[in-house]
Amino acid sequence: MKRDSRLSGVLHVLLHMAEAGRPATSESLAKAMQTNPVVIRRILAGLREAGFVRSEKGHGGGWTIARNLAAITMRDVYEAIGRPHLIAMGNRTEAPGCLVEQAVNAALDTSFRDAEALLLDRFGQVTLATLAADFHARMAARTIPAQEHIHG
Repeated sequence: MKRDSRLSGVLHVLLHMAEAGRPATSESLAKAMQTNPVVIRRILAGLREAGFVRSEKGHGGGWTIARNLAAITMRDVYEAIGRPHLIAMGNRTEAPGCLVEQAVNAALDTSFRDAEALLLDRFGQVTLATLAADFHARMAARTIPAQEHIHG
């Protein structure tokens, strides 16, 4: 099963926007993310509906963060992008009448629910400000100019 990297990608885009300090165009963000501007616009339109970003048209326009970074958690973004599956594993369902399969699936279901609850709780503790601070700490620890750390 292919990994779903949407959350990582959206968080990446949001941090680029925050670092830009000015409106970012879909084209510049797409270049940074190595994707099509239409993909960026679709993602950001959903985040605009959630109130995380806003867009301005015209010369000098583009996308900006609409809230303080400390007010947006990874869980908020996860929910805004449609709550994609967190765990790729699932239960075997070929023999629903089999008592062994039922016992195994019950144990797995409990484990999956517990793991998802822990992960969502952690997502709720990490804000975009936390991620931005980590980025800045990593930049400060390196001797390479900042422009090389921010693509685009």
